[in-house]
Amino acid sequence: MRVLVAEDHAELANSVTRVLRREGMAVDVVYDGMAALECTEVVDYDVIVLDRDLPEVHGDDVCRELAAKSVRARVLMLTASSTIADRVDGLSLGADDYLPKPFAYAELVARIRAVARRSQPPPPPVLVHGDLRLDPAQRIVTRAGSRLALTSKEFAVLEYLLAVQGRAVSAEELLERVWDEAADPFTTTVKATINRLRSKLGDPPVLETVPRSGYRI
Repeated sequence: MRVLVAEDHAELANSVTRVLRREGMAVDVVYDGMAALECTEVVDYDVIVLDRDLPEVHGDDVCRELAAKSVRARVLMLTASSTIADRVDGLSLGADDYLPKPFAYAELVARIRAVARRSQPPPPPVLVHGDLRLDPAQRIVTRAGSRLALTSKEFAVLEYLLAVQGRAVSAEELLERVWDEAADPFTTTVKATINRLRSKLGDPPVLETVPRSGYRI
């Protein structure tokens, strides 16, 4: 999942970013509304965590512009106000959900996953390919009944490859969907992750390299 966090309180923004990355999400972070709009011009986000009181361009105006452009990303609006009137205002601007501060990180993660599900067809509860099973909710992968110990990035790559149901996925697409803006596009990070994942998946091989196309399960 690719997420944009737009929050002007740097400590909170960076803390949220660390939590979401530990959950296996690819996260970009900005600290004002103008930067948020610029990011949405070049990246197809799944979810935007949008603080309402942003500098440069107010969060309300960011939300209005995203709605006017029919951006695919779902918007989870954050605000220090918890009144019903403010929640109604935020939702009427085009936000998909509304979370008052302070909030529990567990609830934030759950709400992000919930709004993300609205933008795409519901995935099966468990992704299966032969004797390979991946449970996104429990974050468990097994092969022939044996549990595999995967890093968060290995898990995310495998989940994405299983979700596209046999389509070949390029390294560039994996870099965009699984990593974030901090990733260097000229490194071999995708290839290295694929190689580690292939080794952990064992025999018979299920992760295939497709010449000039990328990788597929």
